[in-house]
Amino acid sequence: MEKVILTANLRKNITKSSRSDLRRNGRIPGVYYSKHGSPIPIDVNEKAINPLVYTTETHLISLQLNANEEYDCVIKDIQFDPITDKVIHIDLLGLTSGETFQLEVPIQFHGNPVGVKEGGVLQTLLHKLDIECLPKDIPQHIDINIQDLKLGDSIHVKDLVIENVEILNPADTVIAAVTHPKAEIEVSAEAAVEGPTEPEVIGKAKAEDEEE
Repeated sequence: MEKVILTANLRKNITKSSRSDLRRNGRIPGVYYSKHGSPIPIDVNEKAINPLVYTTETHLISLQLNANEEYDCVIKDIQFDPITDKVIHIDLLGLTSGETFQLEVPIQFHGNPVGVKEGGVLQTLLHKLDIECLPKDIPQHIDINIQDLKLGDSIHVKDLVIENVEILNPADTVIAAVTHPKAEIEVSAEAAVEGPTEPEVIGKAKAEDEEE
């Protein structure tokens, strides 16, 4: 995976007011942390971090700090403003060559399921997977082909095999499924409750319908 260079400044002032000042000036406060060192308060340009946040891919980041320090990392956590949805804080996780780590990776679905053409409805229940791997094996995203899904078919976590990557989600978790439309499900449920249909008595059925 190609590295994306992200330039950052060392934050010496970590008060709440200083964080607000940074945001007003187009800077996003954050923290770089790793297993082998103390957390480092940083700030980055809002325009530089946004393409790495609002995306369907994972990026390996080369963090350039004060022009003389470089750290390989990934975005581990993001805080958004509840009103504007803008990024207000980021956590970057430092990577060490030869050591596995955990992260979320986006899923990308491909194909138009056969079951949808048969009248079914596609449900995508997961859009990211929790994985563990070495830094060199980080996938930008996980491709899942759903074209062969028929009505009633589903894809589970246990159906995926990704080289050099361990998926941490429970094996029986449903990722995507093609289900019957809601209306059909409701009709089927009513039929199951009412039981087998009795032979119709001509004339009587109409009278009962009018009473209802």
